[in-house]
Amino acid sequence: MPPAQTSTAPALGGSRWNTFPAAGTMTARQFFAGAEPLLQGVIDDNALQSVDGEVLEAQIHATLGLGTRETSLPLALGPDSASATRELGAQAEAIGREIASWATAALDRLLTHRIPLPAGPLVVRSHCYGHLLTHAAADLLFGRRGGPVTMQLYNEWLHQMVLLRDALLPFTNWQDVPLLVTPTGLRHIEPARDGFLTEVLVRQIRHTSVVDFARHVVTGTSGPAGYGFDLDGETVLPAVLDTPPLTAPRYLLTWRPDPAVDETATYVAEARDYYAAPRTLVEHLPPATGTPGPVNGRIVTGPVVDGSRTARIEVTHGGTTAHIDLGQALRGHRFAHRAPTAGDATVGDARTADLWAVLRATGLVWTEGGDVTLDATGQDEFVVLGLLGRLYPDNVLLRPAGRPAGRRAGPTTTGRNGPSRLVIDLPDHDVTDRPDSPPKTR
Repeated sequence: MPPAQTSTAPALGGSRWNTFPAAGTMTARQFFAGAEPLLQGVIDDNALQSVDGEVLEAQIHATLGLGTRETSLPLALGPDSASATRELGAQAEAIGREIASWATAALDRLLTHRIPLPAGPLVVRSHCYGHLLTHAAADLLFGRRGGPVTMQLYNEWLHQMVLLRDALLPFTNWQDVPLLVTPTGLRHIEPARDGFLTEVLVRQIRHTSVVDFARHVVTGTSGPAGYGFDLDGETVLPAVLDTPPLTAPRYLLTWRPDPAVDETATYVAEARDYYAAPRTLVEHLPPATGTPGPVNGRIVTGPVVDGSRTARIEVTHGGTTAHIDLGQALRGHRFAHRAPTAGDATVGDARTADLWAVLRATGLVWTEGGDVTLDATGQDEFVVLGLLGRLYPDNVLLRPAGRPAGRRAGPTTTGRNGPSRLVIDLPDHDVTDRPDSPPKTR
């Protein structure tokens, strides 16, 4: 919960609307509660009544929603939108709805159980940030009983809620994330947020940009470009590390408490440019001769060097071990196609490749001679990630076992007439037992 007010701390009121520490962390729910004095100030200065709550409820829904006149995030979503845009848009809608529901409950409560303001009525200076108001809210806050004081208080609260929603966008478990806060609330993220949202709105967002913004949200600082980071007692890494690859988000991150972490580091890929990596044709590997049996996988992290570290997926089978860079595996997951929709034309018989031979191959595996399938139905998801890190990330398809590998109308699947695919068959279910945190050896 927000820090308790003590006798030595300045009392709420005047220009002081919170008791946030100089630098501390809060969950989203705690931060929302810490910003409630601004709403109390709006109620007090405007003599709001219960009927007015409907107007402000509609306003917060409009501000945090997508596709409204008043939206604070003009993100267009459609079937042709990039995967990162769809993921972040779905996040924005879900988080926005939850924050709006908190606001509705808070307004109802503060009308009858007000927050004491010992230092007098709040008078806060809040610069305009271009958040549009509904006509009804503008009339309420400016016209009927409102004025400059009410408007500034509401503008500050509304802007803090927008910052809160945007700060949480990178995280699947956003309600658990410890947000860095200061006496100005979340204003310290504004420069990083502006850069992040600009990239979201005008181009294909880079995964490193999602990671960098997430780092600003929890630490207030930047760092080397990478796919995740450690800080004291915490780790932030892509969500696929504890979600089945077939259904996991490509770009979103998961915050994880990790008591074993005692230093700050950025996770970076071993190869900055995978185009330059050596390649092995799958045609030069042994064909599959049967189910290889279970292959065990785990993540092994390397030492911290100049603030960065690498990590590998260690796969073991029959007493033999192979290593695949985790950064390349996560690239492979982001770039892989998912099973096509029903109704697509299907291809003919595809060759099969030996899963263990692929995992042990040199460099990145690719094919020129037609579609190739890899049976991973009996393997855990770290082994699947290992495959994604070993395959050249072009025309790789993830599909549930038994579903046809469809092909849109166009060239046939041969080395001469069109691109060949590497198809990974996965268990035909969406939920797999998985530990709360990915197993790691440091």
